[in-house]
Order: sequence, then C-alpha cells, then structure tokens
Amino acid sequence: MKTETDELLMAQVAKGNLDLLKVLFDRHHVHIFNFLYKMCGDKMLSEDLTQDVFYKVIKYRSSYKNGKFVSWIFTIARNSLKTHFTRNKEMHDDLETVRYRLAENENEKQDEYSQLQRALGKLESSDREVLLMHRFHEIKYNELAEIMDSTPGAIKTKVSRALKKLKTIYLESI
Repeated sequence: MKTETDELLMAQVAKGNLDLLKVLFDRHHVHIFNFLYKMCGDKMLSEDLTQDVFYKVIKYRSSYKNGKFVSWIFTIARNSLKTHFTRNKEMHDDLETVRYRLAENENEKQDEYSQLQRALGKLESSDREVLLMHRFHEIKYNELAEIMDSTPGAIKTKVSRALKKLKTIYLESI
C-alpha cells in the first residue's frame, strides 16, 4: 500500500473505496494542518479546518480528475480557509490582520526559527501562503500554478518577490 501514489489512491477513493482515505489522511493531514495553522494562527481552527478538508475530499471525491492530489487537496484547504473567514468575518480577524497575531508572541525564544516565524507572520497572507506551500511543503511551481489558478512563471515571480520581502523583514528584526 505504501508504494501506491496519492493519485492512484485518490482514484480508488473516487470510485468508492473510502477505506483508502485513511492512507491519504495519514500522509497529508499534518501538512494541511501546518499550512492552515501558519495561515491563521489558531490551532483549534486549524484542526477543525483540517477535518473539514478531509470531509470535502470525501464529499467531492467524484470531482477529482486524476491530477496531482497535492494540488487538489491544497486547493480545498485554501478555499476552506477563505470560506471560513468570509462566513465568520464578525468573529475573526481577516487573513491580513492575522499576520500580526502570528508575529506577536513575546514568550517565544529569540532564536532564528522564532525570528523567521515572526517575519513570516508579518508578510501579507498571499505572500505567506505561496511561501508556505512552495518552501515548507515543497509544492512545485506548476502545481502551485494549478492551485492558485495562475501560470508557473507568475508563481515563480511571486515566490521570488515574497522571499525578498521575507528577507527584508527578517533582517530588520535582527
């Protein structure tokens, strides 16, 4: 079972073999949670949204069209997060103001990792999102282009610009 690709497993899930979803969940739930957590800064919300993502994988399994599974599931994750913030605008900060909450943890150690996390939290959500998916989750430019409904060249440029912004913010915090 471990040698089967995500795409083959999802094709079987799409055909009704829901038991195989456990393998996909085991492989990807941590990545999805980490992405959502770094985007919104709320652990409980990230847990709920991760469950929602996998619920939607089941619900919309017939819409899976044999593309890259990672692209498909991260698209669901992005949309779930945006939908949540749209529906609950009065209860939550929007994605742009969440970045400050991610950046403001006074109890964190002053090591490079926490400085990087604070710098990442100060980025606009669109820049943070593309960096998290590309650099932390190792999603390739062509897959990101599919997720973000763009072109690989435009995504490469966006990643490059976001990295420059991150570097500037990081160096200012040292």
